[in-house]
Amino acid sequence: MLGLRGLAAIIGVLAGATGLLSPAHAQGPVSTDHVTAELVASAQAVVPGETIRIGLHKQIIPHWHTYWQNPGDSGLPTTIAWTLPEGASAGDILWPAPSRLAIGPIMNYGYEGAVTLLTDISVPADAPVGGSFPVRATIDWLVCEEICIPEQVELSLDLPVVAAGGDAGPAHPAIAAGEASLPVESPWQSRFQAQGGALALAIDAPGLRADSIEDIWFYADEWGVLNHAAPQALAVEAGRIVLNLKTGDSFAPDLAALNGVLVVKERTGDGVLTQAFHISAPAGAVTATGGGVAGLEIGFGTALIFALLGGLILNLMPCVFPVLSMKALSLVSHARSEPAVVRLHGFAYTAGVLASFAALAALLVALKAAGQQIGWGFQFQSPVFVLLVAYLLFAVGLSLSGVFTIGASVAGVGSGLAARSGYAGSFFTGVLATIVATPCTAPFMGAAMGFALAAPTPVLFAVFLVLGLGLALPYILLSLFPPLLRFLPRPGPWMERFKQFLAFPMYGAAIWLVWVLSLQAGADGVLAALAGMLLIAFAAWLYETTRGSGQVGRLTGGGVAALAALAAIVGGYIAADRAQLMSAQASGGMSAGESGAAATTPWQAYSPEKLAALRAEGRPVFVNFTAAWCITCLVNERVALNRPEIAEAFRGGNIAYLKGDWTNQDKAITEKLAEFGRSGVPLYLFYPAGQEARPVVLPQILTVDGILKDIGAG
Repeated sequence: MLGLRGLAAIIGVLAGATGLLSPAHAQGPVSTDHVTAELVASAQAVVPGETIRIGLHKQIIPHWHTYWQNPGDSGLPTTIAWTLPEGASAGDILWPAPSRLAIGPIMNYGYEGAVTLLTDISVPADAPVGGSFPVRATIDWLVCEEICIPEQVELSLDLPVVAAGGDAGPAHPAIAAGEASLPVESPWQSRFQAQGGALALAIDAPGLRADSIEDIWFYADEWGVLNHAAPQALAVEAGRIVLNLKTGDSFAPDLAALNGVLVVKERTGDGVLTQAFHISAPAGAVTATGGGVAGLEIGFGTALIFALLGGLILNLMPCVFPVLSMKALSLVSHARSEPAVVRLHGFAYTAGVLASFAALAALLVALKAAGQQIGWGFQFQSPVFVLLVAYLLFAVGLSLSGVFTIGASVAGVGSGLAARSGYAGSFFTGVLATIVATPCTAPFMGAAMGFALAAPTPVLFAVFLVLGLGLALPYILLSLFPPLLRFLPRPGPWMERFKQFLAFPMYGAAIWLVWVLSLQAGADGVLAALAGMLLIAFAAWLYETTRGSGQVGRLTGGGVAALAALAAIVGGYIAADRAQLMSAQASGGMSAGESGAAATTPWQAYSPEKLAALRAEGRPVFVNFTAAWCITCLVNERVALNRPEIAEAFRGGNIAYLKGDWTNQDKAITEKLAEFGRSGVPLYLFYPAGQEARPVVLPQILTVDGILKDIGAG
């Protein structure tokens, strides 16, 4: 980028030196091959001691452009060298708000058509009345289409000097047009926060409604402070704007203020209203909004609060329900126990949750150090992991059904509360709760996880442990305050029936995971899973039936049962891994949605190229990043995205619907998630019509009305 800028400057100097670009100073308009320029004034005469506004008015031929003060990825700004009478002085150029000029991957900032660059010139107090005030200017610009050409003109303007109170005459019409396009000082408070390569700019804008925004873009005053071509993802909530930006090559970590121009385009009853504001945002903490702003926009303290809230809400998500039902039964069992016993079970369960989250954080750190791009729920992208969790939930279901038991308790359910196995069961329940919670994403979690995955290792561990604490919080509170347990039902024979009933949610979860496996590894993967479950069921039955036999029978039964379980695990591992490879080769990368039943709302598979092509056509685009193992994603599709109202709105608005399937690892999707500060799915984006329109980030929990509002159809 810098090479283009430097080359253009060299060409400009050489061309100017040869005299090919500039005629002598001329009154009135001067035309080059691409631009007609002239000096105009805010009055037809000057007054001694006062200031007059001079404008450089340019009319650029169609399809060509010149540049703003920050030209973007390439180009050079217009420069004006003034020659003025003694005692006179000229201020800096007052730049109108620019436009974005995209050329392939390059993003430039500049002007097309007519533009007037204004400068305030002070007239000396001793300027002789009745004389002339000559203004001379040597002006250089770079004008570009597919090629760039440096041009230079020399312009002059002679204005009479009149006494104070005399008639100075009207302003040239181009002056008023130039002033109307100048940014005004922002009436809103703003702040920015940078971390790593991400930067969040927050602006408090009361009265600004998300559904009225056509486009928002922030133009930094200085070259290289921001990545000019990077998307500026937008979130608006209750009159608060947050733009997710990327820092540029010249960004300084100790930057005290981010200066630039914010251009806001709002839809009104009369069309689109464009406003430009000067922004000077000091450095400060930027917290995320409920609309799903990237996690890098929040501070450490806010990330911890969001993690705690996200973990607490996870308890209400459908993927955690089966395990919570087991803990509810365990709480009933504990209700009449000694308070110390209840507390120990609470600590054991919490320890299991925290140990699991710490292990998950350690694995994420190791994978990041190895250069892997990973996120929340990443382990479910492995068909082997999906298969093993399906086996685990199936085995827990068999235990709850009474097919087999281990010691006096499995997962904290049963008698012998003071026995060591009971505490081990509570610990295991915490581990299981963590495993089945990872396919779910709760509100607040996206921001916290995005922050954690981009933060140093100690911060990542802290956020993950607080998330685990949120998941365990309801149970630990009940354990620490045993009087609350008195509100639960009394223990009785109903508990055994309820325990057996809880097996069915476990079986249901196992079935769902086999379905996920079918999307990852095809029919052969399903065959491996079902065969493994048959072996596990046989192993459980054999273990239980021989447990009361003599030593030989017990050892034989236990040994055969262990071999059957081992065969299920090893055979499933080999078959699932091989089946995934063969399924991918056979389907050519078919997504989960493509292999399943057709949805109510037609969609196409996401790719960066497909998104770019649709946007180049000027079509609005809705992008759904999802995964088959993401319960939150599936619920959103059932209750909102696949509803007839949404399908009709997409058809009526000619909105293209893209679905990015993250069921298996996909680098392009992982990079897109990271671009918006997300570490996992779901992520929902709406790109309004127009290649330059900025995407709107939708909430993680969708409703029909919310979608219609965000796409401008509600």
